[in-house]
Order: sequence, then structure tokens, then C-alpha cells
Amino acid sequence: MAFARCSLFLLCGMSGLLSGVWSFPLHWKNIKCPSGWTQLDCHCYIFNVGPETFVDAEKDCIMKGGNLVSIHNDLENKIVKQLIDDGGETLGWIGLHDTIANNDFLWTDGSIVDFTNFDNLEPNGDTQCVAIQADDGLWQDDPCTNTNPYVCIMDVCHGGDPSYPDCP
Repeated sequence: MAFARCSLFLLCGMSGLLSGVWSFPLHWKNIKCPSGWTQLDCHCYIFNVGPETFVDAEKDCIMKGGNLVSIHNDLENKIVKQLIDDGGETLGWIGLHDTIANNDFLWTDGSIVDFTNFDNLEPNGDTQCVAIQADDGLWQDDPCTNTNPYVCIMDVCHGGDPSYPDCP
């Protein structure tokens, strides 16, 4: 049901963009991201200047109600790249890592790795955590103990109204 509502929200948003007028059903008015977060579809994103190690960045994102960002398409990649660039940084952690098995990448939120955007020379197997470059949006592996800015992601319903009946 939550997926259907998110799909409806996306469809309504696209209609609004095409018509130049935003019109949502009344029950959508409270479904939004907290102040300072950027909304895309059913997710909220926030840039954190940190800098933190990969593990500490993930801990901070969890404290905020989410995880380090998982990226599942080119549009999300562009949003994350832009958030880091707008923050005046050149590189930022995303939630991808291969700390369990070399070159077997996982997202910290447990979602499927269905999109990657590694630089041509990456991943080179030397390190276990992944960062995105703000200049071109390409990904590189980076030692998990390095400190970098980072982007967190959380579901819209968690940032807006957690008591909303269809929040997962």
C-alpha cells in the first residue's frame, strides 16, 4: 500500500510539473521531509559536512532516522552529487561498501544494488567503502577510515508524519 501511495505521489508530482500546477489529495499535505532535507519521490536527503569515517557517518544517519544514501538510478545520483557540490565539498560518502567480501557491494540500508556509477578505474579493490565525486558524480572506493562529508536518506513518511497509517 505504501508503494502505491508513493507511486501516486510521484504521478501527481509529475502531473503538476507538466501542468505547472501542484495539486495533491488532502491526505498528502503532511507527507513531507523535515526542514533542511531535500525530497525526491518518497525519500528525504540531507548533506552533512562532517567529516566522519564511514561507520560514524552511518551511525549519524541512523540517529537521524535513516542510513547513508543508497542510489538506485541516475536521477538520485545527480541529486546526491548536487547536494555535495552545493555544500562546497568535492567528495562524500554514500552507503555502498564491500566490507564483507571484496567486490561484493552492499548498501547499508540493505536495498538491492541495482545501479552503480563507478569511475573507469574503480573499484580497484584497495579499499572497502564508496564515495561519490561532486564534480562528475562518479563513484570511487575510499578507505573506510578516511573522513568525508556524507549524504543521509530516509523515507518521507519517517520525516513527515511517522504516525501516518501506511508508513512502513
